[in-house]
Amino acid sequence: MSAWVEMHMPCPKCDSSDAYSVNDRGWGKCFKCGANVPPEQNSPEIPTQHRSSRVVSLNTRTSDTEPYNASEGVIYRDFKDRKILANIAEKYGAGYRGSDIIFPYGEKNTAAKVRLHGNKEFKIEGKWRDTPELFGQNRFSAGGKYLLIVEGEFDALAAYQMLSMKYAVVSVRNGAQSAITDCKNNYEYIDSFESVIFCFDNDSAGQMAQLECAELFSHKAKVMKHETVQKDACDYLTDNKQAEFVSAFWRAERWTPDGIVTGSSLYDDVMKPLAKADCDYPFRGLNKLTYGIRMEELVTVTAGSGLGKSQFLREIIWHILMTTSSNIGMMFLEESTRKTGLSLMSLAANKPLHLPDTVASQEEKDEAFKQTLGTDRMYLFDHFGSSDVDNIVNRVRYLAKVVGCQYIFVDHISIIVSAQSNGDERKAIDEIMTKLRMLVQETGIALICVSHLKRPDSKGHEEGAATSLAQLRGSGSIAQLSDMVIGLERNGQAEDATERNTTKVRVLKNRFSGITGPACDLLYSLETGRMTEITEQDLEEAL
Repeated sequence: MSAWVEMHMPCPKCDSSDAYSVNDRGWGKCFKCGANVPPEQNSPEIPTQHRSSRVVSLNTRTSDTEPYNASEGVIYRDFKDRKILANIAEKYGAGYRGSDIIFPYGEKNTAAKVRLHGNKEFKIEGKWRDTPELFGQNRFSAGGKYLLIVEGEFDALAAYQMLSMKYAVVSVRNGAQSAITDCKNNYEYIDSFESVIFCFDNDSAGQMAQLECAELFSHKAKVMKHETVQKDACDYLTDNKQAEFVSAFWRAERWTPDGIVTGSSLYDDVMKPLAKADCDYPFRGLNKLTYGIRMEELVTVTAGSGLGKSQFLREIIWHILMTTSSNIGMMFLEESTRKTGLSLMSLAANKPLHLPDTVASQEEKDEAFKQTLGTDRMYLFDHFGSSDVDNIVNRVRYLAKVVGCQYIFVDHISIIVSAQSNGDERKAIDEIMTKLRMLVQETGIALICVSHLKRPDSKGHEEGAATSLAQLRGSGSIAQLSDMVIGLERNGQAEDATERNTTKVRVLKNRFSGITGPACDLLYSLETGRMTEITEQDLEEAL
């Protein structure tokens, strides 16, 4: 496996002054633009436009046949600018050789990273490729209680000093870019410790590398979180923040995979007051079971054909219009925008304006328009017969993101299915519901859809048959992906007019509270065109 021998160089391919490195095989790589440069194109002469005061010396490793000891001629003294004490430096074998700083690697100091003149210019000495150990690894025996892994040599010294020289601290070899490779090469040594704690730099590269390395040792890994402005361990020491560093060390959180959170981290979240519904339904019995409508909910309303699903939706729309300031999007795919508009105006006028024999003055019509369509809060979809799934999804997204509709109604899913060309109803329903579910999460809206039911084996829904989740069309995706499923039941062929016009509302699925069952009865008035909630006693008396 190759190792980087020249680092923090200007890139010959882009304008970076320090993102280019060369490995021991002569290949160069830029960690900014991603360029890979073959050996024949790497030259000591760097183009003039890329020259920098940080140009690194070429590799000056000694011959593999020569004995090499990085500790020869090294003097140990304080690194005063970093507040690192001489005895800490000596523990790691880090010291001065002239004006250069030596960081030895390997059990017998067979390689070293040399910081030239104390600047950020490096060269490599000794058998670097044959010395895969982490910096400081040879100073601590395997099998201890804690191992702290940091991103740089000075960070290792600083962290060891702040931890009062009690616990093993090592550093990866070439910063975040090599961290995962270094950890894999020294897996057995790292894994021998009871707890492995990572404290990489507080930048995007360091944090990404930290999580990647923690995943490698997931069963015992912890990660330190920087809750102050300090970038690394050295900054904590030079800024006299030793206490904060030690506190962060002991508060290091056990690594968990993406999407998994520890229960203890949820304290603030679970102690918040439970949010009330963003809006109630217009019917008390339905609210009692569902606790109202919430954002990021997908609600499906289902019933047999011609049993008042659209009217049920209009009652909810009118209630939202009257009790909130939210915009409302409506996609009634089986009727024209004229029919939808008149039906909504009927609710305001308390007269069925959508019927030709309804008598209403122009003043009544104008007032009904003003209270509904004229509010500039209602947006209708003029579909012109186009019900392609992607077209519908894009319009819902537009209503949510562009015009700010928080409540959107789609009536109905089944007509979208019939518009698909693949001919497979189950797959089409799965596709539609999956895309709508993702859209709800993406936009945070409350989406209320209508779906038809499969015909039951016994009497049909038009004759008052009870609804159930098993009767939803498709492979089950409607039931699975909906937060709430509401069934409507009515015997549209009953002899008694009251029974014929009474709809029973049943909650079939309730992800929020888990409460299901009959919710309320709604009586439709032919005179007003409205659905009104009635009690069981009222219904019995009327019948």
